[in-house]
Amino acid sequence: MSLAITYDRTGDPAEVLRVNDIGDPGPPADGQIQVKVAAFPIHPGDLLAISTPRTVHGDQATGVEATGEVILTGGQVDRFAPGNRVAFFPHAGAWAQVVNVDAALAVPVPDDVPDHVAAQMLCNPITMLMLRRAAEQHFNVGFDGVVLNNVAASSVGRLFTASAEHHQIATISLVRSDQRAEQLRDRFPSVPVVSTSSHDWVDQVRTAAAGRPIPVVLDPVGGVGVTDLLTVLSPGGSLIIYGELAGEPMSLHAAALLHSGQVIRGMTINRWFSAVAPEQRISDVASAITIATHFTQHFDVAGVYSLDRIADAARHASQPGKIGTVVVTP
Repeated sequence: MSLAITYDRTGDPAEVLRVNDIGDPGPPADGQIQVKVAAFPIHPGDLLAISTPRTVHGDQATGVEATGEVILTGGQVDRFAPGNRVAFFPHAGAWAQVVNVDAALAVPVPDDVPDHVAAQMLCNPITMLMLRRAAEQHFNVGFDGVVLNNVAASSVGRLFTASAEHHQIATISLVRSDQRAEQLRDRFPSVPVVSTSSHDWVDQVRTAAAGRPIPVVLDPVGGVGVTDLLTVLSPGGSLIIYGELAGEPMSLHAAALLHSGQVIRGMTINRWFSAVAPEQRISDVASAITIATHFTQHFDVAGVYSLDRIADAARHASQPGKIGTVVVTP
């Protein structure tokens, strides 16, 4: 018997997700490893995939990232052995007790990295690396320019701030409440924080920039708020959208872009597989491991749940304002 989280219809994840006995996965094939999963994270993208209306045929596996211990190896696998700790991403059906995973998708977990960090070790750090590379394409970033980091209290947002500080990239954190603003000020004392709960937050962002250009805005929300973000973006700057938390279309008049030279770019982790060279992916994975090792304190956990409490875990993961990632331990 092996339990996994599945769903047979789309909708509210807390209502449609269920624990299902999917049976023994069988021995790993050539090039695969069998992993006993120790922990997996619930990402916003996971919940979006489950809630987006579409036709579902039969039980659908869920999750793409997890960590655990190798218990078997298939043929032609020499990188791993039983007993090794690994993290893997992306593997469809990662939310399970035991999975067979392509060895090429797995990476070793350092001994000093705990499971709750290893579970988040790849997707969020790699997303952050993509954002930093995209931001650094603008010549002002790293010099006199300031990057505006929207939803900076999120897992990716905090990692970006920590990495930007390390690489001497100036940022301004944008959050949705005064409480989140205070939490970020405690964590990153030298980084200005502005809350959109203030009616004059746009002016506060400009004050925090202190006359410096804001050539890049990072935004995982989208929706109607894009219009306000463009008002603080410098002429010729880039608004990089990497999520759709708003769940609504952007409302944008053409005049907002016609005379500003501003650019709106979309970016998702999926493009890392299709648009990034293999050599860059290898480098990014190595960097992700380094980030998990040296920035462990920024891999916050909002809550830990057992597999049979997947509905509670999904509700918690959907809550706005939480700090950290919800983790499930099978």
